[in-house]
Amino acid sequence: MEKASHLSVIVDLSPTQWHLSAQTSNQHPLSVETFLSQLLAFLNAHIASKHENSLVVFGALPGKSVMLYSPTELLSDDVPSLDANSYLPFKLVDSTVVQRIMNEFDAIGELKEEPPCALVGAVTKALCYINRITHPSSTTAGVAEDPSVIHDPRILILSVSPDLSSSYIPIMNAIFSAQKLKVTIDVCKVYGPDTVFLQQAAHLTNGSYIYLERRDALLQYLIMSFLSPTPIRKILAVPKQDKIDFRAACFCHKNIVDIGFVCSVCLSIFCQPLPVCSTCRTKFPINTLKRLNAARPTITPANSRIGLPLANLNNTASPRPTPTPPNGMSSLR
Repeated sequence: MEKASHLSVIVDLSPTQWHLSAQTSNQHPLSVETFLSQLLAFLNAHIASKHENSLVVFGALPGKSVMLYSPTELLSDDVPSLDANSYLPFKLVDSTVVQRIMNEFDAIGELKEEPPCALVGAVTKALCYINRITHPSSTTAGVAEDPSVIHDPRILILSVSPDLSSSYIPIMNAIFSAQKLKVTIDVCKVYGPDTVFLQQAAHLTNGSYIYLERRDALLQYLIMSFLSPTPIRKILAVPKQDKIDFRAACFCHKNIVDIGFVCSVCLSIFCQPLPVCSTCRTKFPINTLKRLNAARPTITPANSRIGLPLANLNNTASPRPTPTPPNGMSSLR
């Protein structure tokens, strides 16, 4: 019997980015109202695919993340009035998601400086929810498993905000947790430049990363690429990203770097050689620091290499440093 599928949807609700997305100067403008109408159609399609399918929606807002919809945490005020012309589960999802998003937008008001969206917080909440439904309590351990209620979890992130370099460590921890839980992370980049960290999240969890070329065809992208569960994707030609940006953010300045220096003790990444690791306080030999500084190439537009994996050390054009002691700092690109 086909197992049920669980889908956690994370919606990036940055007011500034959605305002920019709706500008008529864009080739394919997309307002948040049009986006929500197409998103709700996709959510209803997931529910209609199989009766046992489950759905939860999280919102990444400036400075906080909230749960927008969960069938197990609905309040009495969230239940709409009965309508003979509408299917109750569809109407419940539509009214709850829209109402809570409007309430959150009204609570934000006008901000002098908009804080970054709490995307990592939303991903963490989604992983906690998935861990709760896929690992039942010990009181039900003796009950035989019902194949119809075993969930195949995955996360879909709808992003409009750019990368936040200070969130590199939290997002990587979330990726490792998703790998441990065998959760697939799909990413749909609706607006803005490509995000380095979300590309890595999709790649490391065997998900799909899609950048919308035609944002007016959002619903078609969602249904064709993200509606099918993970087992069915093995027989479908699900689009994948052609190239992946493996750059990381340094631990010292939180900047995305092309060339990094890694502590051989704690694997912390720095943008320049340091005499003492700021994470584990390991002291590096002065000769190693001199050698690494001498081996640093001059970064110019001609030899800068965007998107070079940090682990790709053997293909670099600069002089290769000699082996370092066990407590030394090494250079990675």
